[in-house]
Amino acid sequence: MNDSFKKRGSSEEAKFKNDAEIRFKIDARRDKMLGLWAAEKLGLSGDDIEIFAKKVVVSDLEEAGYEDVVRMVSQSFSDGGVDIDDDVIRAEIKRLQVIAEKEVTEGYPEPLGDDHGRVGG
Repeated sequence: MNDSFKKRGSSEEAKFKNDAEIRFKIDARRDKMLGLWAAEKLGLSGDDIEIFAKKVVVSDLEEAGYEDVVRMVSQSFSDGGVDIDDDVIRAEIKRLQVIAEKEVTEGYPEPLGDDHGRVGG
């Protein structure tokens, strides 16, 4: 009987770990897409686009949720003279969340730049 509880505990732990990894991948993909969207609004070009997108992804590691990302992008818009409201940023995050969830669960059908190749079917 004790062995079945151990197996069950190991199974639950593995599921939790897998779910956390998937959530991280979804959020990172969403943040990168947001970074690419914001870079376009800022008029960035060349390597600056990818650099900015990576900064957006890293900014999401500051606290739980995505308000840290909203602040970072909002400040970049303000510094760059782009008049886009925080609510528009939040709406874009929500729109991209749906896309990221679909792409991660379906195997990343499209690359997001030179540092990513096509993965999956």
